[in-house]
Amino acid sequence: MSSTDGGRTITIVAYILHLFGAITGLPSIIGLIINYVVKGDHGAMIDSHQTWMIKSFWYAILGCIVSGILCITVIGLILGWIGFIAIWVWYVYRHIRGLIELAESKTMPA
Repeated sequence: MSSTDGGRTITIVAYILHLFGAITGLPSIIGLIINYVVKGDHGAMIDSHQTWMIKSFWYAILGCIVSGILCITVIGLILGWIGFIAIWVWYVYRHIRGLIELAESKTMPA
């Protein structure tokens, strides 16, 4: 990782870990740790991407908890599974969008 890349490489690594984690789980936690460690070290644009990923992770966890609770009830079983699918699509979308915005050196709304 180059010291002149302004944190872009580690941010790309974090995005990739979150995307891989959308399939397997654990890499997202590693990506989250990287987000917290790197945040504040590389300026406002990179920080906005770190915050974007952190919020995406925690909102996805919250959504999964709500969907899990819905799945426990007979009435909410279908809604719970629809919720899990929607959260997964939203999570993947946010990380792909973040990568695209990072490639264009754009700040994420945080």
